[in-house]
Amino acid sequence: MEQQPVRGRFAPSPSGRMHLGNIYCALVCWLAVRSAGGQLLLRIEDLDTLRCTRENARVLLDDLRWLGLDWDEGPDVGGPNAPYFQSDRFDRYAAALHTLEQAGLVYPCFCSRAEIHAASAPHLSDGSVVYAGTCRGLTPARRAALARTRRPALRLRVPDETFGFEDGHYGPQSENLAQNCGDFILRRSDGVYAYQLAVVADDILMGVNQVVRGRDLLGSVPRQLYLYRLLGAQPPRYWHIPMLTAPDGRRLSKREADLDLGELRARYPGPEPILGRLAWRCGLLDRDEPASARDLLPLFDWKRLKTGDIAVAPGEF
Repeated sequence: MEQQPVRGRFAPSPSGRMHLGNIYCALVCWLAVRSAGGQLLLRIEDLDTLRCTRENARVLLDDLRWLGLDWDEGPDVGGPNAPYFQSDRFDRYAAALHTLEQAGLVYPCFCSRAEIHAASAPHLSDGSVVYAGTCRGLTPARRAALARTRRPALRLRVPDETFGFEDGHYGPQSENLAQNCGDFILRRSDGVYAYQLAVVADDILMGVNQVVRGRDLLGSVPRQLYLYRLLGAQPPRYWHIPMLTAPDGRRLSKREADLDLGELRARYPGPEPILGRLAWRCGLLDRDEPASARDLLPLFDWKRLKTGDIAVAPGEF
């Protein structure tokens, strides 16, 4: 079978200034696409319009250009898959949701977050909860009664089935959706479409066949594989990368301004010291030395990239 040209995407959320972890993910995503001679799409994941602003998105694009990370399709350069802001693509998500509703797989859920936590046992590995299916079997009369006082979220029924896949960096993975996830949300009670539905619908419509992202999203793949199957599309190849963390193991966060790009741009005249140190810390360079994104292209190899999370010490950057 003829191999398709690589189409990857970087899909940041403009909820604040990019921090070092975002820069690292953007760099590896860019290197993975460019080293394969592929096309890179920039998609702005701003489903939560209260936290994600167009001004933040403008700064984000400027920061990516400063880093030397370019793209072939995106909000500013256009392309055949416009619009590239998720907040402008709700009609696409509504169409995907309609397909799932027509299959009889979607139902309204009136549970509050507190009720879900009270009715569910924590997932053993990460403390998250598995939805107990409380609203799955509600009668039409009970649904109508609850709808008079609560606006429901919409959930997708999942099968008691294990979904397996081969991650390009972490190898074989699998999860039983019923046991490890439960019926998951497609649209929140406030009308905002959920990440799982939006990202799958977008990747299908945009022809994305390579997804590079942080290891924290590894567990979302089985849900997305299920959605790909229901929507009749071929899933992409997934590559997950280790996380950058604080010394105490806490993941870097925009909310806490962990080495955000505003601070870094004030400290350095160009991106080379930042990118070179990141490449060294993740295994692409043998020593700490300045390097541009283009300098790193011939060195990029998934086998060199570390699999363990990378702790960033105070003052290291």
